[in-house]
Amino acid sequence: MPDTAPGAIDSPVPDPRTGDVAAGVRDLVRLRLPAVGAYLSVLRSATAGLAARLDFTLEEIEDLRIAVDEACAILLEDAAPQAQLFCEFELLPDEIRVSVTVPTVSGALPVRDSFAWTVLSALAGSVDSRVDGEKNVSIDLQKRKASAGVR
Repeated sequence: MPDTAPGAIDSPVPDPRTGDVAAGVRDLVRLRLPAVGAYLSVLRSATAGLAARLDFTLEEIEDLRIAVDEACAILLEDAAPQAQLFCEFELLPDEIRVSVTVPTVSGALPVRDSFAWTVLSALAGSVDSRVDGEKNVSIDLQKRKASAGVR
């Protein structure tokens, strides 16, 4: 799990190939919240604000807000007691990448043939899930601006 204070914004990240900080600067925002549905409004607001910063359309912003909310809802179903939900946003010129992670009870990947996963896939351009050895389950989303040519 990332060891980041709630609401922290990362400092520049060195380019892994060259070690050059200037070449590796990324717009990366990490949030840590209690894994409780009541806090998802904070995450929805952050999602909308960051997507607006990239000049996403209002429809794209709303789709992304709902997608992030749906990803969190899927993960919270199996969240471990007293768990923290971690969300990382990477802002690129024409897309936003979102990764939501939570420690779970079972360590099982989300069911991909569920209605929730279908909704999630329809709203975000690309969706995947993964689990690490510590039962931390993540859902990764990637949404490109329509003006970038791929939705």
